[in-house]
Amino acid sequence: MRKGRKARLENPPPATAIGPGMIGGRFKPLSDPEMQQVHTTVLDVLENIGMADPIPVLRERALAKGCKINEHDRLCFPRALVEDVIAHAGKAIQWCGQDERYDLDLSGTRVHTYGGGEAVNALDPGADTYRPSTILDVYDFARLVDRMDNIHAFSRLVVATELADLKVCDINTAYASVAGTQKHTALTFSYAEHVEPTLEMLYMVAGGEKKFKDRPFCHGGGCPIISPLRYGVHNSEVCIEATKFGSPVWVVTAPQAGATAPAALAGTLVQVIAEALAALLMVDLVHPGYPVIMGPWPFVSDLRTGSFSGGSGEEAVVSAAAAQMINHYGLVSSVGAGMTDSKSPDNQSGYEKGITVALAALAGCNNVSESAGMVGSLMGCSYEAIVADNDMLGNVLRTVRGIEVNEETLSYGIIDEVVHGEGHFLRQPQTLALMRSEYAYPEVADRGTPAEWEEAGSLSMRQRAAERAKEILSSHYPVYIDPDVDRQIREKFPILLSPEDMRSGNGRW
Repeated sequence: MRKGRKARLENPPPATAIGPGMIGGRFKPLSDPEMQQVHTTVLDVLENIGMADPIPVLRERALAKGCKINEHDRLCFPRALVEDVIAHAGKAIQWCGQDERYDLDLSGTRVHTYGGGEAVNALDPGADTYRPSTILDVYDFARLVDRMDNIHAFSRLVVATELADLKVCDINTAYASVAGTQKHTALTFSYAEHVEPTLEMLYMVAGGEKKFKDRPFCHGGGCPIISPLRYGVHNSEVCIEATKFGSPVWVVTAPQAGATAPAALAGTLVQVIAEALAALLMVDLVHPGYPVIMGPWPFVSDLRTGSFSGGSGEEAVVSAAAAQMINHYGLVSSVGAGMTDSKSPDNQSGYEKGITVALAALAGCNNVSESAGMVGSLMGCSYEAIVADNDMLGNVLRTVRGIEVNEETLSYGIIDEVVHGEGHFLRQPQTLALMRSEYAYPEVADRGTPAEWEEAGSLSMRQRAAERAKEILSSHYPVYIDPDVDRQIREKFPILLSPEDMRSGNGRW
């Protein structure tokens, strides 16, 4: 027993059963020889097929490092250069929140879950039809995520479709995000020139440029690759400019199996890893050693129609394999999971999200993106789904944590005592002691008896989630930007959210 107690003292269990940064990696869809085969083929692709349309600064830096332009005018990367960049890239990355409570350690196989998706439609509580999303939705989803313990960071879940001016849209999206939550926030930009004014606004929110740079609570990035194997000019420029945040650059590549990638899942895996490494090479050659969050997001087609299928078993396993490959390199990983094809928060949504998120998390993905809120194959975001998915994520994180096995937790002495005593464990000190640290509990999922469920109105999971979402949205109007600073921001930038819509009693919910 002393050995067990010593182990618990040296590696104490968490105060709660789940939290950000649970250690994943137990699930390995690829064997070691298979990972090596994928890696070798990835190097072949980058060295022999190469990437089309590198932006000028990348082309210049790459040629100076020994890269070649082949007969097809494609930039080819020597194997040794690729492996050298992987070896020297940033391995341990931190995200800061506006509040230190939300700081995240993304090293190793620590698992975190957050939203994202940039849907163009919102699904209101109880609604059967979608409506175009607005800047108010960006703010409201941020407020809702702010109260969800199992969603560890924020990225805009919807697009402000009413804002035709893309610069105004990018600035307002950043404002709405940091006004709604203190969790670390991912930002995307239509053009590189939108980064500087947004940063100027964020400096004001932080209380000065130095304070932001000391604790950058946002990061930028985008999708710099157009599949198959071509750089996109504007998003490449955005990723380079996003280094000005002083926080990791987030890159996402999203080829679709059977459409913009091979139908064979192994081939899609090769292409998505090659494209992710091409994005890393771009940032690293321009800013050597700058930390990059690697986002190989392999998408899958339903080959009967050619349409995107975000909730399939194929999507689940190939995304988990992508995370496994990035973690194998020792880099920080992000994959898309939770991208249900269901149009509402229903049974289909639950099982598709559960399997895709669980496999990515168990594989040790550092940032399981799209993990909450998305419906309709990323075309919509549901308020109820945010709340319901928060419960689902709690269960997933508990599986990631696994079971601590030592002399004390094996409980031989307690079993012996109970068998010869009361015959049950309900009054055992261990039971009370482990109630919170060993077990996770849902917020809206129903665990009562059928009679209790009927007495409460026979509500479905969606109905209970809707009630909880409306309760939060009608009352949780945080003030995360100093009012004097907010006035200054509004004088300097075209902020479109009205102060009335950002305080309780406005009747919106």
